Amino acid sequence: MIAAENITENLHFCVIIPTYNNEKTLQRVIEGVLAQSKDVIVVNDGSNDGTSAVLDTFSDRITRIDFPKNKGKGKALREGFKLAVKEGFTHAITIDSDGQHFPDDIPLFIEKLKEYPSAVIMGSRNMNQEGVPSKSSFGNKFSNFWFWLETGIKLPDTQTGFRLYPLNKIKKLHLFTTKFELEIEVIVKLAWRNTPFIALPIRVKYDAEERISHFRPFKDFTRISFLNSYLVILALIRRPILLISKMFTKAFWSDFKTAVINPNESVAKKSFAVGLGLFMGIFPLWGFQMAVALLLSIFFKLNKFIVLATSNISIPPMIPFIVYGSYLFGGVFLSQPLDFSMSDGITLKDIYLNFEQYLIGSIALSFAAGILGFFITYFLLSLKRRKK
Repeated sequence: MIAAENITENLHFCVIIPTYNNEKTLQRVIEGVLAQSKDVIVVNDGSNDGTSAVLDTFSDRITRIDFPKNKGKGKALREGFKLAVKEGFTHAITIDSDGQHFPDDIPLFIEKLKEYPSAVIMGSRNMNQEGVPSKSSFGNKFSNFWFWLETGIKLPDTQTGFRLYPLNKIKKLHLFTTKFELEIEVIVKLAWRNTPFIALPIRVKYDAEERISHFRPFKDFTRISFLNSYLVILALIRRPILLISKMFTKAFWSDFKTAVINPNESVAKKSFAVGLGLFMGIFPLWGFQMAVALLLSIFFKLNKFIVLATSNISIPPMIPFIVYGSYLFGGVFLSQPLDFSMSDGITLKDIYLNFEQYLIGSIALSFAAGILGFFITYFLLSLKRRKK
């Protein structure tokens, strides 16, 4: 049984450390956490390095959960939350075991907890500091955008693993993801339950020699894309007018404009990025579009923000128009095309019976949009350069 540590009369917190093959940094992280709290839960997510040996040295000072096989960070966190609730804690701080966080920042969370006992307190890293990998900075901005779109809440760091959760709200959630995407699922669902969020500036350390990242760009980004697609659809049902209005904000278009005008990249490459994004946004790979777009942007060494921003042409409000446009394009290639108007509506039966027309049309439309996007962008950017 874990002994609860008093913060105030009714608030008790523990620290949850999910870990997988981080033997280089794990001991330092646990020692740092134990200096701040005696209530520590470590979830060993099927590590096959020296993690077990490291944990054995703390056997009398930590509560330990061991998975025989790797199940994912999300599953590790869920099991940690479950045990923390069972042991009577009101709050849980999560911290990564890769050494990027500083355990002596924990008192900062506790001070905020006293002020905001019902809030989720999100550690906010400075992603612009020297040494932060560009892919981490980009991924964080992309995640921040989707979180804001789904909840209406702006946060500077939605991918941080250093957080404080109110467990009375966590235990009411139905969480189904098991990998990295759980950290998105949980905060979106908490936001939908009107949980306040507080951003807390924290320090961060990226040491290329000791830090091991288990994030798999294609697989994990695909999962995150699926989750965001699902959450956006739910958000569209919950608050359609608010959600649609957020897609046309000055902040988003300002970032997009900055990326397009960037003088350090050639006009051809930026035009290619726009064309590729539009192509992937319409191409019939629903659920995988952004994941494949990201992979192609890395392969062709294109601006990822431009590619992913333009691939968002397939966001829910645009889907009916893309589907209808695909049917129209498909009709050009078939002898007996579908004959209906938007005013008649598109039923599931229509889509089922005329899938061939949609499939052919969507492929044709994606090529047309990509090529047109490339040439229009190339023309406008070339014109702008000549004027300068």
